[in-house]
Amino acid sequence: MRKIRVFLLNGILLTFTSLFLKVIGLSFNVYITNIIGAEGIGLFSLIMSVYLFWVTVANSSINLASTRIVAEEFAKDKIGGAKKAMKQCISYSLILGICASTLLILFSSPISKYWLHGKISTTPFYIIAIGLPFISMSSAINGYFSAVKRVSKTAITQILELFIKIGATVFLLTILLPKGVEFACIALILGDCISEICSFSLLYFLYLLDKRRYHQKTAQKSYAKEIAKISFPVAITSYIRSGLSTIKQMIIPHNLEKSGLSCESALAQYGIIQGMVMPLLNFPMSFIASFSSLLIPEISYYYVKQDMIGIQKILQRIFKITSIFSIGVIGIFLFFSQELSVAIYYSNESSPFLLLLCPLILLMYLDNIIDSILKGLNKQVSVMFCNILDLFTSILAILIFVPHFGIYGYVIMIFISEILNFSISIQQLYHITKFHFDIWNFLIRPFASILLSYFLLQSFSFFMINSFVSLVLKITIFILLYLCFIFLSGALTKKDIKF
Repeated sequence: MRKIRVFLLNGILLTFTSLFLKVIGLSFNVYITNIIGAEGIGLFSLIMSVYLFWVTVANSSINLASTRIVAEEFAKDKIGGAKKAMKQCISYSLILGICASTLLILFSSPISKYWLHGKISTTPFYIIAIGLPFISMSSAINGYFSAVKRVSKTAITQILELFIKIGATVFLLTILLPKGVEFACIALILGDCISEICSFSLLYFLYLLDKRRYHQKTAQKSYAKEIAKISFPVAITSYIRSGLSTIKQMIIPHNLEKSGLSCESALAQYGIIQGMVMPLLNFPMSFIASFSSLLIPEISYYYVKQDMIGIQKILQRIFKITSIFSIGVIGIFLFFSQELSVAIYYSNESSPFLLLLCPLILLMYLDNIIDSILKGLNKQVSVMFCNILDLFTSILAILIFVPHFGIYGYVIMIFISEILNFSISIQQLYHITKFHFDIWNFLIRPFASILLSYFLLQSFSFFMINSFVSLVLKITIFILLYLCFIFLSGALTKKDIKF
């Protein structure tokens, strides 16, 4: 019971931190979108897809290795071994980061010429290369703090990183924005690089302080084989997955042009979904992602102990809360998509896509949870193969649907991708844990509750001069009504939220 309480407290801390960061981050993204426009956001999204690939190469799943090994060593009361493993993880992450930086510099010219069609120079990629070693080492240390359940350290560095990023980016944009879209993208990348370096500096300092509490001598044993055994298979599949993901993002604007759009219009429509709609749909996942990251060491701990009853209790609670939360979020986007689009982006262009894509929220959020559970059950390779299959299918769907249906072909691809990924993941989880998904309490009652809440909301009158205040009030009342119906229907009980 105490472990569940610690897990929930850490999850709540990370959730509020993540929510705070997401609110600030989303507001900042809206600010950026309104400054550089949909076309600029589309171009920046393409650069970020390249960025994320090289971050994957730099990390090489070293964070998963540090989390798993440290959690298992603590479970065995081998603190000296955990210290040795972390020392080696940080060293390897530095080497991996330097190798990734070198490769990116070597390939920056062809990436700019062939992948981005010469629309941007190699400068942003040189800047990205500088930050990769720091990102890699931060990943290893974050894995340590997750394993020892002191996520407050991670929270502090995340807050610092975001504010430094915002401050640096705004300052750089005032200088570089008048020179064009490319320089605006350079400002965004440089601001991110500066924040990553500062974040690592604080994170490493906190790590040095934290490990002083353990007086056991560092073990002499080498953990190189354990690190490689955990990270290498996942890293290889991660490279494939991230590479395919980058290719997928690159071919979307190209195939939109085949549907009859100009290059600028293709980038703009791509920017609407990738840079405006998806961040909104993913924003509420802050409540889920924090618990998701903590599930890896938690499930790993119970798995080492072969405590399947403990795993079942965690799954039952986390699935119920995630389903109820996700369906509530679907209700907000389903009934208020137009008002949200106007309030956030001062235009209605993202509203149709918010309405079309919001039903996928349930699958997206649950799949995020399932992936973390499977990683904790030592099925990280299976997770990666599932993601690789999903990406191959997505690329095929883009090539088939986007040239014929334009941006709505992209929407079809997203549906195919999310449904396939979730179906495979839930099947894998059931095969291992025999977990029973309660359709009545996880789906039917919550969906009935959002419909009843919206129906009852129509009886309220809103005579607000300010449309934004009116929207906030509507959503607040909708949420309160939804929670009332959820408890009245018995879908959620006091026992489910007690810890």
